[in-house]
Amino acid sequence: MRITVLGKSPAWQDAGGACSGYLIEGGGARVLLDCGPGVFAKLRAFVDYVDVDAVVISHLHADHVNDLVTFASALRYGTHRDTPPRLIVPPGAPEVLASLCAGGSMRAEHIAGAFALEVYDPTDTVDAGGLRMRFRPVPHFIPCNAVELAEEGARFTFSADCAPNDELCAFASGTDLLLIEATLPRPEREGPRGHLTPEEAGEHGARAKAKRLVLTHFSDELDVEWALAEGARGFGAAVDAAHEGATYELGR
Repeated sequence: MRITVLGKSPAWQDAGGACSGYLIEGGGARVLLDCGPGVFAKLRAFVDYVDVDAVVISHLHADHVNDLVTFASALRYGTHRDTPPRLIVPPGAPEVLASLCAGGSMRAEHIAGAFALEVYDPTDTVDAGGLRMRFRPVPHFIPCNAVELAEEGARFTFSADCAPNDELCAFASGTDLLLIEATLPRPEREGPRGHLTPEEAGEHGARAKAKRLVLTHFSDELDVEWALAEGARGFGAAVDAAHEGATYELGR
């Protein structure tokens, strides 16, 4: 299994960067995990978009879905493919995506009509070729799901966006690679939690006994060396920081 970082920014894009988006290749399938602003252009630097078998969405915040509009435009008006790619989305997505399109003065069905839309229940297991996907709700400002993709001999877990929680640690227990959000330089000053600091991300990786930990969903305004040191303090070992174009190979 190969994971390629297409975009690692939080809700505001890095200069020249993209929001949440990761290409997973394995089991004879190509899966795009999240499709935030800027991701579609980054995707095209690595694969032809018509060769993507499925797009899976962790949650419905704009920084994880907005480039579905762009992807849908390419599928409708660009290179032809015989069958639409699957779009595997959480509950409530059809209405949110229709609103996203209509709010941009497009047809409400612009996205849904370009993909083969599937709504997953977080208790579902979904297969794409030889890749098997599982989901686990994690606490965020809106319903959100951590996502696992696995094939024989390789297991990859994506935290999505989350506040400190036990659910992710149990879900990711023993994973080969935990790609975990590390958005905050400090915990939120007030109100409900919705994100992790790098040190908290490291602590979650340690509790999950992840074999490898990669920090993501942080801004280029955050000092990377500081984030790595904080993450390593929490994890008890060295961690990596995602950057666009980074690849991680599992199961070899």
